[in-house]
Amino acid sequence: CLLGALALLHSTTVSADIPNPCASTGMSPYDYSQALCMSYVFYEAQRSGKLPGDQRVTWRGDSALNDGSDVGHDLTGGYYDAGDHVKFGFPMAFTATMLAWGQIDFANGHSKAGQTSYGHAALKWATDYFLKAHTATNEFYGQVGEGNTDHAYWGRPEDMTMSRPSYKIDQSRPGSDLAGETAAALAAASIVFKSSDSSYSSQVLSVAKELYEFADQHRDIYTNAITDAASFYNSWSGYGDELAWAALWLARATGDNSYLDRAKGHVSEFNLLGTPSQFGWDDKKAGVQALLVLLDGSSEYTNALNQFLNFVRNQAPYTPEGLVFLDAWGSNRHAANVAFIALYAAKLGIDAGTNQQWARGQIGQLLGDNSRYQSFVVGFGVNPPTRPHHRSSSCPDRPADCSNGLTNSGPNPQTLWGALVGGPAQDGSYNDDRQDYQHNEVACDYNAAYTGALAALVELS
Repeated sequence: CLLGALALLHSTTVSADIPNPCASTGMSPYDYSQALCMSYVFYEAQRSGKLPGDQRVTWRGDSALNDGSDVGHDLTGGYYDAGDHVKFGFPMAFTATMLAWGQIDFANGHSKAGQTSYGHAALKWATDYFLKAHTATNEFYGQVGEGNTDHAYWGRPEDMTMSRPSYKIDQSRPGSDLAGETAAALAAASIVFKSSDSSYSSQVLSVAKELYEFADQHRDIYTNAITDAASFYNSWSGYGDELAWAALWLARATGDNSYLDRAKGHVSEFNLLGTPSQFGWDDKKAGVQALLVLLDGSSEYTNALNQFLNFVRNQAPYTPEGLVFLDAWGSNRHAANVAFIALYAAKLGIDAGTNQQWARGQIGQLLGDNSRYQSFVVGFGVNPPTRPHHRSSSCPDRPADCSNGLTNSGPNPQTLWGALVGGPAQDGSYNDDRQDYQHNEVACDYNAAYTGALAALVELS
């Protein structure tokens, strides 16, 4: 009996806080290669479902294995959104699109850093889930887990017992923004996997086409169907940007100019050449403009993209430290997002020196270019955050209790390697406080464009 009890204890206990899986490369002024590697480690910490044998974040285990059982579908897998355990499909799809974009256009940086296969694995973890969630031609499950119920629980995903309802869009209650963003993610992924897995590439491209038609032919905001998401990821910019975004990624993936023509129609219909105030999971206009420059090259598109970059460089607010400050929530994330756009514009030949220098400075702010010499990436650089607002990493080794995970004054027992925290307030102030979720939560979309920007800087190093 004692041996049996010991065996059971061993089977439910995970290893202690893991050492950094990413070796230093000696790159300066910052080790962009190591940071890129660590960002993909963070995505492993966010995995839901049955974990693979090569999982590097060993303090995580299989979780949410009944997702979708309430609707008779297998909806296991995908990513937990942030420090919580909801699977919000809209930001997850944006995350996948941006990871794919970084792997397509900064492939050399991924290769140089030895991260190509890890990048593919991170992307496929999302796209495999999207394929499961596409349960009929005009049906897509866009959320698993109820926001407030989930947020009332502080503990490991492996220990969850609450109900995790599944929410969908369909022909009677459509969601053009959600379907469009997922179509964009799958179309971009088809480019990533075209040379390494042509069958999978064709599969995701076929679903991308179906989801785009669903988005365009049955139009509405997705939160009218998935009302629980409205308090967390409401699509304030509307769905026009996602329709254009999806059509442009399909144009790029297929070479079919009819998609480009449809994208231009969406741009005209929804006035998408105005200057946005940011680029992120909600507002894709800057990304639409950048892809139009690539696929068409007309001066009106180049001018629109230039106006956005001029705004963020010269007119947007900044912290006293020099971080462009586009939103009080996820200020670091927004700086990384526009840094990616600037690096991509540079690759297109638009003010290359200026855009590269500015973007390098913004990523530098995240990695330690401030008066405190403080990194905002967990486990990286000098004085990094040690108390991110993140449930599973705040828990000690299983099966120990996690009831004081939120209020524990010490560092998180598990290091959430590579996670970019929310970031400073506009006055530059920042406290490493787990209970300050505005400035210390992490999220899949926070790391998404940041990952691509790191790959771009590896290329330039």
